[in-house]
Amino acid sequence: MPEPEDLYELTPAAADVPPGLPLVAGLTGFADAGGAVQQLADYFRATVDPVPIALFDPDELLDYRARRPIVAFEQDHLTSYTPQRLVLSQGRDEIGRPFLLLTGYEPDFRWERFTRAVLGLIDRFAVSATTWVHSIPMPVPHTRPIQVTVGGNRPELIEAMSVWRPSTRVPSNVLHLLELRLAELGMPVAEFVLLVPHYLADTELPAAAVKTLEVIAAATGLLFPTDELREQSRDFVSRVDEQVGANEELAQLVRTLEQRHDTYMAGNPLRSPLTDDEGEVPSADELAAELEKFLAIRRQADDEA
Repeated sequence: MPEPEDLYELTPAAADVPPGLPLVAGLTGFADAGGAVQQLADYFRATVDPVPIALFDPDELLDYRARRPIVAFEQDHLTSYTPQRLVLSQGRDEIGRPFLLLTGYEPDFRWERFTRAVLGLIDRFAVSATTWVHSIPMPVPHTRPIQVTVGGNRPELIEAMSVWRPSTRVPSNVLHLLELRLAELGMPVAEFVLLVPHYLADTELPAAAVKTLEVIAAATGLLFPTDELREQSRDFVSRVDEQVGANEELAQLVRTLEQRHDTYMAGNPLRSPLTDDEGEVPSADELAAELEKFLAIRRQADDEA
């Protein structure tokens, strides 16, 4: 009988992974409203210097007819073939702290065996906590901050950040199965569901990427620079506002959504633990400076002890 370990191959870098790192996960192929998960993968690929430690076998997990690999054609011949990748990597945040990262396609096949394989890797590397993200379209306005629903078994995050707590039945992501198994084992896990404006769900929404990094930071303590994404978000919202302003029907829709959103939020006065009194999130530099200040105070207290 095939073993879960047969689904992946460890790289030489796996031997150098320190125990006790947090795991961050986001897989594409499910309802990725606003492109939140895809933007997260692109962001991490560009900023955290990910080093692969486990490569999953697409021949075992992927339906190629549903998500076909890309080939490059140059005038009269093929020059490359780019397969889909599902990878467990080690990355580093803004101040160099390591963490584990599971990114790539959501498996089409062998969910139970894949989940056992990931659980085995979590055990192998003594993962401290698992955090995963996805996003869904909701009737909310783009003129308000993106909110989240929080699942899992970390009540401090649920109480602080979850603005919508439905009882419902929905199509699952393979990471839902992983979350369920982790919770059954009593291992820390948090799921963040971004609630993205439904009329922008098919676009790549920079605000969704910013929110994704915020919630990961809240769950893990890791720091990620977001200044560039925030500037992109301001430009994007400005363009959307211009289009809305030129269409009275759209403008009325947004006003209605704003009224409903504000009425609902008035009864849910939750504030992200990352925001200040004005509701603004400090930059990565500000967070890093505060962390350095905290560490300096701790070092001074230790020296005086």
